Amino acid sequence: MAVIALTSASGSPGVTTTAFGMALLWPRPVLLLEADPTGGSGLLAGYFRGTREYVGGLIELALTSSSIHDGLAEVSERIDGTTVSFVAGTRSHTQAAALRDLWQPLSEELADLESTGQDVIVDAGRLGLVGAPEPLLANADLTLIVTRTTLPAISAARSWADSVQRGAFDWQQPGVLVVGEGQPYSSREVARALNLPVVATVPDDPESAAVFSRGAQPPKRFQAGALARGLHAAIASIHSTVSHRRGELLEGVRP
Repeated sequence: MAVIALTSASGSPGVTTTAFGMALLWPRPVLLLEADPTGGSGLLAGYFRGTREYVGGLIELALTSSSIHDGLAEVSERIDGTTVSFVAGTRSHTQAAALRDLWQPLSEELADLESTGQDVIVDAGRLGLVGAPEPLLANADLTLIVTRTTLPAISAARSWADSVQRGAFDWQQPGVLVVGEGQPYSSREVARALNLPVVATVPDDPESAAVFSRGAQPPKRFQAGALARGLHAAIASIHSTVSHRRGELLEGVRP
């Protein structure tokens, strides 16, 4: 697999919940990077409910005197019982500016992780914010705008999608991840409105999503529930999309 970046245009469509949910169900070892410049760790405050202390994250990585490679290993934390590691985000939005010079070398380091058998999921937060991790979005193998299907959500995403189409953002492979298909618009209608392919959809399941977003007790049949099935399907679709593009690139360089 590769580096997958999730971002949004506005509101709270579920970027953090979706990124973390996919990470926990990912079929290979995966690093989850909390790169949202708004500050605060959705994992530490949400999933861990404040029971796990902040011991280091992006700001320490930016300030380290060691190499990005060594620094990344130092600030990455394992989630017990899983193959997921994570790097906590900034503790405050005021720290976002200090990360400006980190994003490009970090994006290059993340690309190299695949050779070690580890994939990367980036929670990039909302587009357009001060300190946004634009190099991570640009250098990801697949960059997905996460949106719900309400008219306000689609309207907000449309201007950013138009910018992508005009080449304002040099994303390698842009796409859309839809949360709550059919509430009220279908993924086909969303793709048509944004003029971007819908790569994956996940259901709007607040009860199950609370397991990832705030460490709630899993509901009955959680592993076989709609959200878990949707996340598994999204992972498969993402894998297929990245593999297909890589196949096309290989075909393009063959003599």
